[in-house]
Amino acid sequence: MPRMVHCVKLGRELPGLEKPPFPGELGQRIFENISEQAWEMWQAQSRLIINHYGLNLADPDARQVLRQQMEEFLFGDTARMPEGWVPEGQEGKGAPAGKGGNAPGGKGAPAGKGAAAAPAHK
Repeated sequence: MPRMVHCVKLGRELPGLEKPPFPGELGQRIFENISEQAWEMWQAQSRLIINHYGLNLADPDARQVLRQQMEEFLFGDTARMPEGWVPEGQEGKGAPAGKGGNAPGGKGAPAGKGAAAAPAHK
């Protein structure tokens, strides 16, 4: 039987990770408080962030941006999924498209990346 955790991201008791995702205090915090399902959601979100901002993970500044986004996604004030949200494939459908995610919205983006707003349509 898998190890169960009360997932702070999804707000319910779910199977946890088999081991911390990386060494250190943050890896242990994720291991103790984040479900396998929420970690998979973060992995998908991280790919979007890396591609959107063109982050080069060999750059320490880019790794710091990604780490900040990960902490916000998993543990931030807005990290918890909306009330009544059901994961895809469980009792109906998951969150509506565009809801419940924590896209960075330019916060923490490298200078010149994602900072410009789209032109307004008249």
